[in-house]
Amino acid sequence: MNWSDRFETLVSEHYEALFRFALSLTRHESDARDLTQHTFLVWAKKGHQLRDITRVKTWLFTTMHRAFLVARRRQSRFPECELLEQQLSWLAPEIPDDRPSEALLALARVDEVFQPALALFYLEDYSYAEIAAILEVPVGTVKSRIARGVAQLREILLSDGSTHHHAYAARDLSAIPLQEPISSF
Repeated sequence: MNWSDRFETLVSEHYEALFRFALSLTRHESDARDLTQHTFLVWAKKGHQLRDITRVKTWLFTTMHRAFLVARRRQSRFPECELLEQQLSWLAPEIPDDRPSEALLALARVDEVFQPALALFYLEDYSYAEIAAILEVPVGTVKSRIARGVAQLREILLSDGSTHHHAYAARDLSAIPLQEPISSF
């Protein structure tokens, strides 16, 4: 299998999961697609440096999270760039998005520091140790962020929506184990 075929295989295996994670971080489909493509671009340039190919998925998620943090820092340093993008957004054609689920909409309202850990744990089924490696934080911090994020998510889902959604959210979230915070941020 040549390099091009391996790259295509890697993209087909991991694109959907990376895109879901990017969407949970950026909250915008176009930004999530850009972040996902950027992650694969970095892989194309630097992936050969990975010594243990079994860690490729973790490498991709870590790379994506780092790129997101860099972009977020840039936005906070240069807010006029974001304002200009918003003002010029009418130039770009709107592509109809699939309507995000109630859970993803609620996840977008959880404090930003908790979102990556929640998304990796509940949407991508990563273990605490894997999330700690991706986010580059201690395992205790991951557990704490998940517990606090779930508590916020529960409040959001129970305070919004119709009676039907309240009952569904309460039933759904009762299955999610809450843990006491283990470490601070």
